[in-house]
Amino acid sequence: MSASIENIDFHGQPAIALATASGARAVVSLFGGQVLSWKPAGGEERLYLSEHAVFDGQTAIRGGVPVCFPQFAGLGPLPKHGFARNRTWSLVDRRTGDDFALLILRLTDDDETRALWPHRFSAELTVLIEDSRLELELEVTNEGDATLEFTAALHTYLRVREVEESRLEGLYGQEYRDSADGDRIKRDSGDVLLIEAETDRVYHDVQRPLLLREYDRSLGINAEGFPDVVVWNPWEERCAALADMPAKGFRRMLCVEAAAARQPVSLPAGKRWWGRQTLLAL
Repeated sequence: MSASIENIDFHGQPAIALATASGARAVVSLFGGQVLSWKPAGGEERLYLSEHAVFDGQTAIRGGVPVCFPQFAGLGPLPKHGFARNRTWSLVDRRTGDDFALLILRLTDDDETRALWPHRFSAELTVLIEDSRLELELEVTNEGDATLEFTAALHTYLRVREVEESRLEGLYGQEYRDSADGDRIKRDSGDVLLIEAETDRVYHDVQRPLLLREYDRSLGINAEGFPDVVVWNPWEERCAALADMPAKGFRRMLCVEAAAARQPVSLPAGKRWWGRQTLLAL
């Protein structure tokens, strides 16, 4: 078997399937430029995709890795998480080698985006899979003649066997904004982060790699270019209020997101910015 990249239909929507010779797999939706599935070679699914996700080509897809751009959450005047996750991206490149498969998707401004956000831009998402690694890189270019500002995130939904038994390491001593407690600024004081209630935190200036441990498997999480880490789980009450989530779906997911959320990125005319998140199945 050799590495491959092919166009597929995924729940009625155009998508691209990637595979490596070693057996790693991924599925990427053109709508949203969104990775929806990732299985490392010989392993299980490591991304959470809601069984109730909507695939109508208009509604943001619940799960996988939504691209939040040019606004993270409600931190600005745009619709929540911006418009990139609700737009169709174009495939601009695909490559395979002995041990990898890679594709590049692009989103550019048009009349509809400029009506919301009056800037000329291009955004490229590079998706790379290898034996046990998924790497996502978001690159934004200012195509206009004035400085633009944005916030962004790779809103990664990780699939876990049981969220209460999961342990996230690497955030000890980090300052964070607790959106589940009135946006209070706090500092993490535990050796590990346990999810035992609604969790919605933006950790600031995180420079260490993270490790998600659960039972007999772990996942290494590293970011470059993105200074913040968002950790989110809606827990029981908020999960039940989400129409595109099963009532107990919160038990099977944990979002650990690479983000530029605390301070907007200021990008001068003609310049580029990039941020990357790498997941390594252990």
